[in-house]
Amino acid sequence: MQPNQSVQEILSRYKKGDISLEEASREIEGHRLEHVGDFACIDLGREVRCGMPEVVLAEGKDPSHISEIAVRHAEVSGRCVITRVSPEQVACIQSLAKSRNLTAEYRENGRVMVLSNGVPVRSTGGIVAIMTAGTSDIRVAEEAKIIAEEMGCKVHTAYDVGAAGIHRLFPALKPLMDAHVFIVCAGREGTLPSIVAGLVDKPVIGVPVSVGYGYMGKGRAALASMLQSCSVISVVNIDAGFTAGAFAARIANMGAGAQGEQP
Repeated sequence: MQPNQSVQEILSRYKKGDISLEEASREIEGHRLEHVGDFACIDLGREVRCGMPEVVLAEGKDPSHISEIAVRHAEVSGRCVITRVSPEQVACIQSLAKSRNLTAEYRENGRVMVLSNGVPVRSTGGIVAIMTAGTSDIRVAEEAKIIAEEMGCKVHTAYDVGAAGIHRLFPALKPLMDAHVFIVCAGREGTLPSIVAGLVDKPVIGVPVSVGYGYMGKGRAALASMLQSCSVISVVNIDAGFTAGAFAARIANMGAGAQGEQP
């Protein structure tokens, strides 16, 4: 899609025969914005432009505002994912969603809500593997899992397989080896992503988690360790489950597409 095109320019290119009707429709769709009251402007064209849906961050938002944003998004686009929701926000969103005949699924482990008007997720064939060093990392891993699933991927998980009991890792890896990409979440010294990257032939995304105490605690030592890894890994920010899940899903979906194109 051409960047920064106005609707008039897109229609002009279609009229001249430079692009097809389908191409023009997709470019126009990519410009879609929806105003919610006088406090929000949601981006409904992100999936067309970027290959991933807009995901709404609830953290710091007024419960009534996040409810209106999420419900309107689901009504227009069919589904809406809301991350980092608080119990107060959950109750408000569920109440408004019910009044608008939307389903509201709260996945407490990942602090994520998914609203839907019945539109299903389209399977892409992408496969994402998610591993955690410890059980304290699961909350971040679950956020990543939900995002990858909402982007059409199948997700396999192996939790609590960190370096402190390294013998747990090898049997956990075996059922994950068909994945297109690995997400590895770890706190404290953040060793696990580097180890996994030295054992698999797929991209590895390291996610430092804000567990651990004392000097360089709260994920800072894990972040520094992952950035200094001698294994080839990519690293996202501390607790950035959403970013890891979305990035992994894009890699997996590209991998699945490339495999599908092979004769």
